[in-house]
Amino acid sequence: MTTTYKPLSRDEMAARVAKDIHDGAYVNLGIGMPTKVANYLPDDIEIVLHSENGILGMGPAPEEGQEDYDLINAGKQPVTLLDGGSYFHHADSFAIMRGGHLDICVLGAFQVSAKGDLANWSTGEPGAIPAVGGAMDLAIGAKSTWVMMNLLTRDGTSKLVQEATYPLTGIECVKRVYTDLATFACTPDGLEVIDRVEGLSHEELERLVGMPLKQASN
Repeated sequence: MTTTYKPLSRDEMAARVAKDIHDGAYVNLGIGMPTKVANYLPDDIEIVLHSENGILGMGPAPEEGQEDYDLINAGKQPVTLLDGGSYFHHADSFAIMRGGHLDICVLGAFQVSAKGDLANWSTGEPGAIPAVGGAMDLAIGAKSTWVMMNLLTRDGTSKLVQEATYPLTGIECVKRVYTDLATFACTPDGLEVIDRVEGLSHEELERLVGMPLKQASN
């Protein structure tokens, strides 16, 4: 019997991540796909968003025509500032990141290993960015590091791997991986499946990832 399944869109992935962020959390959303999470945070709890370039209290993306390019996130995208929000020196922002003051950071990735190693700054290709940057501070400094990415590359290779082959950003730092096909937990005993899209079997997911997967207990 052939089963069919539909991958989550980037907006659906962002909503899935937002669903797991707890009340009162201080959260950094990394450059790229993770910035969309800001648009799906619930209104009935308080979540304080941090940006590496020195902002606390970011809101969702501004409406078209309301952009203020003096107020941008680390990816140079215009953002909004909620009541009580603030902006400050870059050095103070890195003190927040390195000092363990962030509850969660959500980062993109090229690869995540089964034990939670993160590779998200270089594939080794010519012209790649020359240094790891603040991603290493976020990956190690946050209390929980989550990754948001498509499960497969354009050629169908899994970004979840037994051992990373790209330069590492952090070692055994990733706790959860949110993808377009499933959500995973990285544990000392390997990857656990928290949930998967409708119609995708556990066996097919294992085939796509290329390694055994455990089912999370809850």
